[in-house]
Amino acid sequence: MRVLVVEDHELLARTIGAGLRRAGIAVDVVTDGDAALERLDVTPYDVVVLDRDLPSVSGDEVCRRVGSRGLASRVLMLTAAGTLADRVHGLDLGADDYLTKPFDFPELVARVRALGRRTGRAVPPVLRCADVELDPARRTVTRAGRPVSLSPKEFAVLAHLLARPGVVVSAEELLDHVWDEAANPFTTTVKTTVGRLRSKLGEPSIIATVREGGYRAGD
Repeated sequence: MRVLVVEDHELLARTIGAGLRRAGIAVDVVTDGDAALERLDVTPYDVVVLDRDLPSVSGDEVCRRVGSRGLASRVLMLTAAGTLADRVHGLDLGADDYLTKPFDFPELVARVRALGRRTGRAVPPVLRCADVELDPARRTVTRAGRPVSLSPKEFAVLAHLLARPGVVVSAEELLDHVWDEAANPFTTTVKTTVGRLRSKLGEPSIIATVREGGYRAGD
């Protein structure tokens, strides 16, 4: 999944971004509402982690515009105001979830993942292809019952492919959903990552390269 973090406290914004990346999530970070709206105009984010108290355009207004534009992004609103009235108001604005500062980071990650599962089509809790199993919640991969150690990017690529069995996924789609804005679209980073992933999973390969198309898991 790809996440936009909107938080005007720069240290907290960097900390959230770094933590989500360690959890294998592609993250872009901005520090004000104007920049958030610009990003939302051009990038299909799965989840927006949105501070309510922002300079320029407020978090409330960003949340409203996500809804008015018909975007598929789910919104997790962050705020220091934790009264029942504040939570109700945030949800009435169109937020999908609400988390009060200060928060425990594992809870933030769990809520982001839960919202990500609500975007697009339903995905089973454990993804399987032949004798390969991937458990997104436990962050584990096995082949024929044996554990396979993957980097966060390799894990995310495999999860994206297994969630679409038999579907050709382009390198551009993988860049959009697995990498963030720092990725260079003209490099061979996707090809290299898929190559390492195939090597770690072993033979027979469950990932096919489709000429001029991309990659496909399964038949």
